[in-house]
Amino acid sequence: MNPQAMKLNETLRKEAPPVYDMLSELGRQIYFPKEGILNQSAEAGKKAKKYNATIGIATEKGKPMYLQVIQDTLSAYDPKDLYSYAPPAGKPELREVWKNKMLEENPSLVNKTISNPIVTNALTHGLSIVADLFVDAGDAVIYPDKNWENYELTFAIRRNAKLVHFPLYDDQGLFNAAGLKEAILAQKERGKAIVVLNFPNNPTGYTPNQQDAEAIVAAVRAGAEAGIKVVVVTDDAYFGLFFEDSLHESLFPQLCELHDHVLAIKIDGATKEEYVWGFRVGFITYSYPNEAVLNVLEQKTLGIIRATISSSPHPSQTFVLRALTSPQFKEQKAEKYAIMKGRANKVKDLLDSGRFDDAWEYYPFNSGYFMCLKLKTVNAEQLRVHLLDTYGIGTIALGDSDLRIAFSCIEEEDIEDLFLTIYQGVKDLEGATTA
Repeated sequence: MNPQAMKLNETLRKEAPPVYDMLSELGRQIYFPKEGILNQSAEAGKKAKKYNATIGIATEKGKPMYLQVIQDTLSAYDPKDLYSYAPPAGKPELREVWKNKMLEENPSLVNKTISNPIVTNALTHGLSIVADLFVDAGDAVIYPDKNWENYELTFAIRRNAKLVHFPLYDDQGLFNAAGLKEAILAQKERGKAIVVLNFPNNPTGYTPNQQDAEAIVAAVRAGAEAGIKVVVVTDDAYFGLFFEDSLHESLFPQLCELHDHVLAIKIDGATKEEYVWGFRVGFITYSYPNEAVLNVLEQKTLGIIRATISSSPHPSQTFVLRALTSPQFKEQKAEKYAIMKGRANKVKDLLDSGRFDDAWEYYPFNSGYFMCLKLKTVNAEQLRVHLLDTYGIGTIALGDSDLRIAFSCIEEEDIEDLFLTIYQGVKDLEGATTA
């Protein structure tokens, strides 16, 4: 094992043995080279006043070299903020602005011990970092049965985890905290569990209320008190799009400093929150009541980044930073929020009218981009194909009965026509069955 990795691991063994136990074998082996090219280049950047012949970029007249045909489309930006490599942890100014934004939008997070957010290549990359650092073959990764399919690729296929699902909803249509607790406690013999909580949920658009949140926290605490090391990840991809009586903060603050057997990790980003899907700017933030532990986790995270993508794209970080610091940012974001809330409310009003009750019921939703129908009489995949082929309407089939609708990409005035057509599609299939 590399001496730098050994030193990081020794710090964890001394400061937080449960966190050391949470690491995968790769997580224990990984480190960020302190004496390599990046470190030497950073030192040269401070001291090499005459010539700096270190890092592998081309320069011209003291600035990064560029093609004018590219710069012409980006003339509002200084070349130094576009073409050179961003640091592996991301632009320092962006990290600071995002942390301040996170604290402002999550007041419960103030006075909690958290790391500085590290820039990732959007949220999938953040989840992949978690998988690499904490998941070994056979480790239990726990999340609800209503989930984003990429979790299986990230945790099961890439890292050979054992996926443990529990029903998202209980009999009252609330978050099934009892199912979560049971799934965690079932890992007592293994002694370790990775829990992924995605709110607003994809595919259902569900966010817990405060009562739910307290039950979720209690479930995680029960696992920790039973001696299980719990890595709990909040996938906050759709954070901020809360339309009704739900939590209006991330669960992350309530999981911070919960127990020395709990490591809380927040995955979020500009991707969905700021409507910049193709920019691929995300963040990973750790919480543990020990700064030395947070420093080790940052170094190991940077090691994973260095070993995989080296660093996230610089231009998109610059674009997001400028947006976040613009005086118009909050006003423009509020305008888009109002549009999204209007669409969500329109969907709910329509579904609550009773006009479609013979064809489906819907899973509780109050936030995010999506909602999910539970079909009563026809197969979801057959309906999806029929809607696409006959009416030119695209939906997502999940299992036998569930149909996901992304109201985020439907104009409010078109929502009624959309659901009327889906209903007609159901009736078409019902008629074909009885004919």
